Amino acid sequence: MKSRILTFLVLLLTPLTALQAAAAAKSSKPNFIVILSDDQSWVGTSQRMIPGNPETASDYFRTPAIERLAAQGMVFSSGYSPAPFCCPTRRSLQVAQTPARHEYQADREGWPAVYRQQLNIPRMLKAADARYRTAHFGKWDHRYDKVTPAEQGYDVSDGPTGNADGNGLGSADGGGLAGAVGSKTGKTSELKDPKLTSSLTERASAFMEEQVREGRPFYLQVSHYAVHLDIQYSAAARERVKARAAGKKHTLPEFAAMTEDLDAAVGRLMEKVRALGLLENTYVFYLSDNGGRSSLPGSKDLGLGLNHPLRGAKSNMYEGGIRVPFFVVGPGVKAGSVSAVPVTGLDFLPTMAELAGYRPALPATIDGGSLTSVLRNAGVGEVKRERPYLIFHQAVDRNAQSALRWGNLKLVKTWKTGKLELFDLANDLSEASDLSAKMPEKTKELDQVLTAFITEVKATTVQTKTGKDE
Repeated sequence: MKSRILTFLVLLLTPLTALQAAAAAKSSKPNFIVILSDDQSWVGTSQRMIPGNPETASDYFRTPAIERLAAQGMVFSSGYSPAPFCCPTRRSLQVAQTPARHEYQADREGWPAVYRQQLNIPRMLKAADARYRTAHFGKWDHRYDKVTPAEQGYDVSDGPTGNADGNGLGSADGGGLAGAVGSKTGKTSELKDPKLTSSLTERASAFMEEQVREGRPFYLQVSHYAVHLDIQYSAAARERVKARAAGKKHTLPEFAAMTEDLDAAVGRLMEKVRALGLLENTYVFYLSDNGGRSSLPGSKDLGLGLNHPLRGAKSNMYEGGIRVPFFVVGPGVKAGSVSAVPVTGLDFLPTMAELAGYRPALPATIDGGSLTSVLRNAGVGEVKRERPYLIFHQAVDRNAQSALRWGNLKLVKTWKTGKLELFDLANDLSEASDLSAKMPEKTKELDQVLTAFITEVKATTVQTKTGKDE
């Protein structure tokens, strides 16, 4: 009997052992994984974004897997999404360009033809090494021009998905919050696979296994539907949250449960990376597509705000709209390190290009820069970009607004009124003190830089229609 049990265990473990051996004999080219959450606040996890400051984490949600991920690598306390909305961020990540160059072009109808031909992550990696395989699972959300993942060079994907593909917004059976009906209203549903967190992880894991078997380097992007509304969660997560005391800024049990289901999915994916023996040759990037919402149906407002200590939320250019959870794990990245260097999702493509050995010069229209020197220097240094500042912009179907961060100073411009606000983020994380009247020359200088860039890239500065929720 003991002999038969031993034989069974050997057979059971053999496939995994073989995969680990294949991973050990892998190409010298690194693998890349991007985990993109949806509408997750900078303080939407239990990971403190600034060490020693409990206000920079949730006071209610528990995300142990994300904490473990952060502890394995580097936390960027000044990490930004390219935009305060879903769609423009998702386009920008692919081509490392600010939405001012594409989504909010004056010639918005004409630019998709150019976008379809631009250097992007799949094309760049395959040019660096033809063996790279690329996959995108989850929310694609390129909207109105119907650009598909396959057209952009992805070998495997879920197709041109959007919010409605994340288990059907507003259509799932389940208990609703009082007065909440219809799509994206906060309707709550208890599901076996909430927001498809489990099935996305399964497909991503199968993709990694296949690449290990074939000895191919890979790029994998897992774009979660969580924690976007509607609210979906598992019975197990809801039970864990049940007896927990609410916080002072986060109070909604259903949203906490959805967040914790996302966290569990992140944990399972990272466990698969470990089991496949990929940790020593794989870089993992985690961020949200934009900041958290300003309100949630059924959530109690206790005066702090859901994104406290940040001002603003999804849809605007204050820190609450664009500063997001941002972690990087990989070879040469010091475990437990923290960097205050301002970084953005636009930096992913240039970083991967350097690490993958892409030889041609990157186009001058790329707005990101490589994070490599910062990653390998315990978070200290500078990201070299075409311009020494970060630009954020929206218009057309959004409130026409821009922001520029240069060092610790940040300018916010509202185009309709011409209002300019200046903040010193090093001393005023909450953007509570507008310095524009005290520093008029600096305000004027930064406005000139911002305006020159917007003019150069031919971005519109007018809102012409109302956009849909993203």
